[in-house]
Amino acid sequence: MTLSKTALALARNAARMLAGLRLLLGVVAFAAPTKLARGWVGAEAAEGNGKVLARAMGGRDLALGLGAILALAGSGPSRGWLEAGGLADAGDVTASLLAWRRLPPKGRWAVLALAGGSVIASAGLARLVDQA
Repeated sequence: MTLSKTALALARNAARMLAGLRLLLGVVAFAAPTKLARGWVGAEAAEGNGKVLARAMGGRDLALGLGAILALAGSGPSRGWLEAGGLADAGDVTASLLAWRRLPPKGRWAVLALAGGSVIASAGLARLVDQA
């Protein structure tokens, strides 16, 4: 499938937005780990060592978001960065499903929706962004 220039530009812009949101999430997770983790795993788990895991997740998302943005800004391939981000989010979905009953109801649904949506968007956009 070959995209028109307009469709390719739209796909690349959507990929930039997705990468920008990932970058923003990484900054928030690194700067305010307890606040972010509390919504996903609950207040008790977010304290103490939960901060370490939230910051680690933030570092992951910072790297994946920045890598995708830089790849999309240049002429090199971007697909792998989007696929890696989608795979990381698939891990978040899987981890949430495995701990489903122990997670706060709003947080588990929010992570399932956001990370699941990112998995789908990443997979779809990855196929499109590097077409000439």
